[in-house]
Amino acid sequence: MADVAASDKIRCDACPVMCYIKPGAAGACDRYANHDGRLVRVDPHIVLSRALEHGGRVVPFQASGDWDGKIVHQGDIFVTAIGAGTTYPDYKPAPFIVSSAIDGVDMVTVVTEGIFSYCGVKVKIDTDRYLGPETAAVRAQGEVVGHVTTSEYGSQMLSLGGVHHLTGGSKKEGRVTCDTLMDLSNCKPVELTIDGGATVVVQAGQAPVVNGVQEERMRVGCGSATIGMFAKQWHGKVDEVVVVDDHITGVLSEHQAGKLLDIADTGIKMKGRRSTPGRYFQVAEPGTGWGGTRISDPLSVLGPFDPKEARPGLTMLMVSTTGEHAAYYVLDEALRPIEQEMPAELKFSVERIQENCEPALCTVLFMAGAGGSLRAGVTDNPVRLTRSVKDALTRVTSGGAPVYVWPGGGITFMVDVTQMPIGAFGYVPTPALVAPIEFTLRLSDYAALGGHMDYVRPLSSLRDSAEIRPMLFTSGRRP
Repeated sequence: MADVAASDKIRCDACPVMCYIKPGAAGACDRYANHDGRLVRVDPHIVLSRALEHGGRVVPFQASGDWDGKIVHQGDIFVTAIGAGTTYPDYKPAPFIVSSAIDGVDMVTVVTEGIFSYCGVKVKIDTDRYLGPETAAVRAQGEVVGHVTTSEYGSQMLSLGGVHHLTGGSKKEGRVTCDTLMDLSNCKPVELTIDGGATVVVQAGQAPVVNGVQEERMRVGCGSATIGMFAKQWHGKVDEVVVVDDHITGVLSEHQAGKLLDIADTGIKMKGRRSTPGRYFQVAEPGTGWGGTRISDPLSVLGPFDPKEARPGLTMLMVSTTGEHAAYYVLDEALRPIEQEMPAELKFSVERIQENCEPALCTVLFMAGAGGSLRAGVTDNPVRLTRSVKDALTRVTSGGAPVYVWPGGGITFMVDVTQMPIGAFGYVPTPALVAPIEFTLRLSDYAALGGHMDYVRPLSSLRDSAEIRPMLFTSGRRP
């Protein structure tokens, strides 16, 4: 791992920075240190003990019958790559290649901490609040670290990081991008600003904070879907309902759901572009007001009522797709909507909309490509590992968490960071992120793909290591 240099310094070769480390000091990454002239990994290697909840086995290894319980006391165990170290400068076998038997089948797990320059995070923010225009730059500490991508149903999506922000810009941009990705991946809060949009605090597993206000819920559906879901509950209680939405605003009397319930025409006139009956696009600019639009007065999306169909006393409910905003109106003699106190039965329907909205939440998916150098730590013929993953002979995990491997070339994977143990991510100042990755397969398949068989060690060999730390981890929950 290292060569002793002048003045008792050690040169670390765990990453391309190649730090010279003084006795008692750590390298630039804070991951490796000089301990009495020996290069050591600062953080211990993590072995997970999984709680067996909800039935079934959740990891591929379990302790053998003569296991003394020193690392973990019960349940299945899994050797993660967290704290294992890297394969840099890439010709070395992975730090831990561990064998064990499960249900009579010899298995092997190869673990390493990958150094990922080609990585980023995909952020899903469940909120009806408008955050910014598509393709707008997303900034952290004033530096561009990503962009707004296509919004999904009730969610705003951000794409952050990537090699161009890490290495293709200024030194500061790379450093800030690396810090942002690491904090988000380690489930820490990060403040982001969106050009032409909002300021949002993102933390995996927590509600977003938009312009200083913590969000509570995402939309129940678009305006049209809301009409369809609640039309029966409004039938006979109100003459007209408008569900304000920055994408598709719904109008009950015109909507097919209203037609099937024989709701009479009301003479309502909507601004925006009519799509199909009862569905309107572009009724207002997007923003942080009613239904993700800029408006604070819902009547601003209406034109004058048609006197041929409207009548004095006609009642109307206007509500947003989250139920956060709602108002009740009655037409006066001049067919102008006048706000009145909302009847209890309509208040109940608004509360039902709120009840059906899921909580606002931030989801962070770490995404990276496992390159040829990392795969060389598994086998002397790296393409065989890729083929083994595609053929479902090798299972990929990250810190013990399941990943989604993209189709096509390479091993490009995504993982939900809330499913991983705390502190699973680190960095090197090249800059790049350090993330755990594990490959699990049959021992016979490992030999067939040209694995480093001379470095396979039994699981029991880890039990007396002072560098191993057991961690109890319940499936689907952070410890």
